[in-house]
Amino acid sequence: MDKTALYKISYGLYVLTTNDGKKDNGMICNTVMQVTSNPLTVVVGINKSNYSCETVLRTKKMNIVTLSEKCDFSIFERFGFASGKDKDKFEGLPYWKSQNDLPVLIDITNSFISLKVKEAIDLVTHYLFVCDVTEAKVINDDNSMTYDYYHKYVKRKVDTTKKGYVCTICGYIYEGEPLPEDFICPICKHPASVFVKL
Repeated sequence: MDKTALYKISYGLYVLTTNDGKKDNGMICNTVMQVTSNPLTVVVGINKSNYSCETVLRTKKMNIVTLSEKCDFSIFERFGFASGKDKDKFEGLPYWKSQNDLPVLIDITNSFISLKVKEAIDLVTHYLFVCDVTEAKVINDDNSMTYDYYHKYVKRKVDTTKKGYVCTICGYIYEGEPLPEDFICPICKHPASVFVKL
């Protein structure tokens, strides 16, 4: 199966923001969709292994902050490859708070939507959250970051002079033969199944 075909689905890229009661947190999310306009309903998919999923289940609220094409790879490293349990993902970043008291990043985003969860659907590895929109604002007219744009212009380029395996998620290169079946990427924590031979 050619899983790269899934890259052809048009996704946006977002920072989903939460607060666990002690500190602000966030994660990279690409599964956001408006499903109705009356009532205004948005669905968001979150992997159960993400700390943000646990927080959203408990607090029933989140923000979806739309990344713009001005966003660089460091934001994906910060919000996509580390757990908010272990670090303050907002340290040193400019942001402000929306009406629901959750963070909204500035400079690298073009809009945000505040959501209140009304239902969580269990999809085995993920939850699909059905949400009401409580606030929404356009910040600027910058182009939104798409998954396609990320793969073409933002994601690290692979050094093809090296031999080994590359993580298709973050670009980490494992040098050696063979790639152990139980290998976990040290950067993004994905399994060996997402690696391809250089």
